[in-house]
Amino acid sequence: MASSSTGASLGSSTLQNSGSEGDLHHVLDERKRKRMISNRESARRSRQRKQKHLDDLMTQVGQLAKENKQILTSMNMTSQVYLNIEAENSILRAQMAELNQRLGSLNEIVNYVNSTSSGLFGTGDSTQTTLHDNSLMQPWSSPYYMNHPIMASSDIFMY
Repeated sequence: MASSSTGASLGSSTLQNSGSEGDLHHVLDERKRKRMISNRESARRSRQRKQKHLDDLMTQVGQLAKENKQILTSMNMTSQVYLNIEAENSILRAQMAELNQRLGSLNEIVNYVNSTSSGLFGTGDSTQTTLHDNSLMQPWSSPYYMNHPIMASSDIFMY
C-alpha cells in the first residue's frame, strides 16, 4: 500500500506541476496582454500629441502668414508715403532755389537803387528813363513777374 500512496502522491504532484505551469503560462499571457494594451494606449497618446503639435504648428503658420502680410502692407504704404514726401521735397527745393534766385535779383536791384539814389531824386529826366529801361532789361522787377506764384513740378527732377 505504500507504493500506492507513493504513486498517488506522484500523480498529484504531476497534476499540481501541470496546474502551476498552466497558471504560470496564464499569468504570463495576462501580463503580455496588459503590456500590449498599455503599448497601444501609449502609441495612441503619442499620435494624439503629435497631431496636436502639428495642429498648433499649422495655426502658428497661419498667424505668421497673416502678420507677414500686414507688415508687408504697412511697408508698402510707408514706402508710398516716403516717395510722396520725397517728391514734395524736390518741389520745395526747386521753389527754394527759384526764391533764392529772385532774392538775389531783388538784392541787386536794391543795391543798384541805393547806389543811384542820389540820382533818382535829382532833376534830370535821364534818370527816369534809365530806371524805366532798367525794368525792361530785368523782367523779375516787373509787376507781372512779381505777382505770379512760383510753380515747380517733380517731373523736372529725375533720379
